[in-house]
Amino acid sequence: MKKLVCIFFLLSFSKVFGQTNTAQDFGFRHLIFKYKGDKIDILIKSKKGEENIPKPIFFFCQGSLPIPLIIFQGKDVYSTFPFNPDSLSKYFHLVIISKPCIPLIADVAMLKSDFTYVDSTGKFPKEYIDRNLLSYYVPRNIAIIKYLQKQPWASKNRLVVAGHSEGSTIGAKMAIDCKLVTNLIYSGGNPMGRILSIIEQSRANETDTDSTKYGENDMGYWADVVANRNDMSDSHGDTYKATFEFSEPMVKELEKLKIPVLVSYGTKDWSSPYNDFLRVDIIRKNKNNFTFKAYVGTEHNFFPLTEDNKPNYNIFNWDKVANDWIHWLMENE
Repeated sequence: MKKLVCIFFLLSFSKVFGQTNTAQDFGFRHLIFKYKGDKIDILIKSKKGEENIPKPIFFFCQGSLPIPLIIFQGKDVYSTFPFNPDSLSKYFHLVIISKPCIPLIADVAMLKSDFTYVDSTGKFPKEYIDRNLLSYYVPRNIAIIKYLQKQPWASKNRLVVAGHSEGSTIGAKMAIDCKLVTNLIYSGGNPMGRILSIIEQSRANETDTDSTKYGENDMGYWADVVANRNDMSDSHGDTYKATFEFSEPMVKELEKLKIPVLVSYGTKDWSSPYNDFLRVDIIRKNKNNFTFKAYVGTEHNFFPLTEDNKPNYNIFNWDKVANDWIHWLMENE
């Protein structure tokens, strides 16, 4: 039972000429940070010529799966961010962190069709599986933030954390645990936990019938997860421990935040009802530090749906989403 539902889309292209071996060749600064013996790759995207000008950090937490940050094919390179970072780099230094024990740079030929990196056995590396946990990502990222804010190019008066899909849960937990965070962008997340997105996806499947019972099977899977919440075997895709940690409801902790929070989601996403619930509850409690932006008729990665409920990849909305983030950030300085 493969329970990996949050795929990071890599759609935007740009041209790279000549030999491409380092992050600098792709327009990034590359820092290496040591965390509990692990080598962590940090990429920083700044406006060209303004790399050393103090600006706030925009820390982006990407979605799930062991996908290298820089992927190229010949002279073409796929976008590291799901959006064009140029608009945000006018105001911020953008930071993104590598997946644990996954190459920073990879040729498409090294990867599976979904851009994931596997080892010689055809599986995700064990070193990645062992670290693919909310309880690993959050303290790691906070340690990196504290390190980055000591750099002369990092403005200390503002720190934006944004996360999409799995990254939304990581970003939210970072904002809860780290008082340095001044703004949170919670994008494509499920405030009631990952398992409910998994179940909703199965319930929406046209082949979920009395005989197939995909949704009911997911309930059985969840009962197994709860009973074996510390199990680190990966025979089910994500480990039981990872699924359990990412399925803990965040709604109560999110509502306690006093910093400005932007919640972005597609209304056709499986998590949409739970973001609507959060929105209704925030209105009920008269909390004015939350802003909600629903993209009507779009799915998890903001693509509109066709008549047969398939994502229309010809209509790319991520840059619009990023521009909406900028407008919100300007209004909530």
